[in-house]
Amino acid sequence: MNRKRSENLSGQHTELFEYLLKYCSEKKASDLHLCAGSAPIIRVNSKLLAVPDTEMLLPPAINSIIEDLVDEKRMNTLKQNRVVDFSFSRPGLGRFRCNIYQQRGSYGVALRTLPFEIPAFSKLGLPESVESFTQKAKGLILVTGATGSGKSTTLASLINVINSNYAYHIITIEDPIEYLHRHQKSLVTQREIGEDVDSFAIALRSSLREDPDVIMVGEMRDPETISIALTAAETGHLVLSTLHTVGAAKAIDRIVDAFPAGQQAQVRTQLATVLEGIVSQQLIPRLDGQGMEVASEVLVTTPAVRNLVREGKQYQVNSIIQTGQNLGMQLMEADLARLVQIGHISPEEAALRAPDPQLLTQFMNRASL
Repeated sequence: MNRKRSENLSGQHTELFEYLLKYCSEKKASDLHLCAGSAPIIRVNSKLLAVPDTEMLLPPAINSIIEDLVDEKRMNTLKQNRVVDFSFSRPGLGRFRCNIYQQRGSYGVALRTLPFEIPAFSKLGLPESVESFTQKAKGLILVTGATGSGKSTTLASLINVINSNYAYHIITIEDPIEYLHRHQKSLVTQREIGEDVDSFAIALRSSLREDPDVIMVGEMRDPETISIALTAAETGHLVLSTLHTVGAAKAIDRIVDAFPAGQQAQVRTQLATVLEGIVSQQLIPRLDGQGMEVASEVLVTTPAVRNLVREGKQYQVNSIIQTGQNLGMQLMEADLARLVQIGHISPEEAALRAPDPQLLTQFMNRASL
């Protein structure tokens, strides 16, 4: 292929990619997938749809798009690890979280769309008790849920509330940076794994020497990161982070189980001391087809909760949540039942998402009385 023809094809692929980004923005798609052997695919309201009037992509087209997207450093990472994560912006369209990966000998691209503006907390559909977590001066706040459940958006919104109301130094540690925070009352410094620092653990340890008031850790992935986060919360910092679990009790289990049996008693004691609250969330397609609805479970830490965590009886936490409505607590099943009752989601979707279908039925029956 001559050079001129190669440049023409590269330009066409760049133009196609820019069109796809614009199409995602117009259709309010949450994700875009580029994979050899398939036309471009978007996800709208949790459903995958082919982009109309586009052709099947071949490896050279995807490679051309990737070459325009990544710099030399990221390309080297991709060749070495066969995967790379990063984020980028497009004026007027928003920010995008990008994962490039290898599959069946060719590259695929998965993009998550992120708005420029951080959503106001009032727009998220979460209980006010979750916003009250931002008033804590120290401790650990966890946002949990499956991939694509809106954890990063909730964290960004909570950080924005703190940024708007308190003169703090906020440090965010992310992989990659998703939402850009402007300095308001607070000073906000953001560090990206792979770009600014090598790992969550290194960034978190370093942050303790940078005079922080609030530390946001994108994800607690390993025992070292969890241990440093617990210590940071114990030594007077407010730490916010995420876990890939559904439900408050399972989040506690995940943290404790990350450690060897010989360390678990100490971790339970630390966690019982620093934990201030957990919000677990799911995004569910609305019954009217107009976007997604959030269903949430909220645990507000009380002395009784601290005792259960310390004694390893977190399986009893749900009973405290069920009786703690006056403190802003709620079970996932109760919120699912509420969303069905007001006509926002279908009973079938609620049943699919309920950790305890029998408990959901009880809440549904109460609501219909």
